[in-house]
Amino acid sequence: MSNGKRYALLAGIAVALAAGGLIAYFSSDSRAKEKPPAKGPAAVPVSVVAAMQQTVPVQLQAIGNVEAYTSVAVKSRVDGQILEVLLQEGKEVRKGDVIFRIDPRPFESALKQAEAQAARDIASRDQAASQEKRYQDLLDKNFVSKDAYAQYRTNAQTAEANAKATQAMLENARLNLEYTVIRSPIDGYVGRALLQAGNMVKANDTISLVVINQVKPVYVSFAIPEQQLATVRDLMRKNPLSVQVAAPGTDKAVATGRIAFLDNAVDQTTGTIKVRAIFDNGDAALWPGQYYTVRVKLYDQENAIVVPSRALQTGPDGQFVYVVKPDMTAELRKVIVARSEGDLSVLAAGGIAKGDKVVVRGALRIAPGSKVNIIDAAAS
Repeated sequence: MSNGKRYALLAGIAVALAAGGLIAYFSSDSRAKEKPPAKGPAAVPVSVVAAMQQTVPVQLQAIGNVEAYTSVAVKSRVDGQILEVLLQEGKEVRKGDVIFRIDPRPFESALKQAEAQAARDIASRDQAASQEKRYQDLLDKNFVSKDAYAQYRTNAQTAEANAKATQAMLENARLNLEYTVIRSPIDGYVGRALLQAGNMVKANDTISLVVINQVKPVYVSFAIPEQQLATVRDLMRKNPLSVQVAAPGTDKAVATGRIAFLDNAVDQTTGTIKVRAIFDNGDAALWPGQYYTVRVKLYDQENAIVVPSRALQTGPDGQFVYVVKPDMTAELRKVIVARSEGDLSVLAAGGIAKGDKVVVRGALRIAPGSKVNIIDAAAS
């Protein structure tokens, strides 16, 4: 093949290749123009709750400890042996109920002896008084000297003093005999008997026989911040402050009482002041030693904006919530929480109005401006 023909063949192949590439370019460009535009991100499903405007109570919350209204450690007032234990441990007793008996025989014998001495001294007193009166008559008639009369008068006075002394001994013996029967000094519930029948007891021993706690009424003690002291004192001057107690972790009130006592000094180590509330406790629901959540109602706040606490999110600039706008996009709004009341949070400041749809579920998947799809909505 000549050189001319070879060059012609190569030129034809190059033209064919160029034409094929051009056809492929226009074909791909046409397909690219026919491809539909890409879709935006899908709407995020969320649950919302409408923000509420209502009257909510302003309360102080603390942990309180139940204390007996009165606690008495019963002790013997005489020495002796316990004959009977008449109480039932853990049961309720009334004031005056017999709970222990001590062997009375030594005291009965002492009482008889005191009675005999009292009778002897009364007879001596009467005899001396009779002699003093007779010598008084003789003195008036000048039959005896003044010195003789003075002796009989002294004898009469001495006999009178002896009679009074033995009378006091008699009363003491009677008291000691009464002390052998030990009665409950208050209404309350008895604890475990620390000494049983057969044991010897001593008067005012360090070991008590039993402890009785009065729980109707009962106290609940707790502490409040010193910053609230002025408010509490001011409100107490106007009306008694109501106090509710609930079991820890619940909102259901177990009992309702009132503040009865404010301590006379603030604890400088904790910055709190001790408060004591009194409860009637007629059903004995509150028991000494128990711990409860205490809520003190100060006053009612009207027209407060309230949102569910689970709607709150925390960011670098503080707390915020997401609100669904009418165009179904999410908007971030900063809020300041004044306090929590159960599952609700009362807002002190923020751009939340009554009826705003606040996101309570799905907030972690959205960002400001995100499209949302409401799958659950409630009024409260």
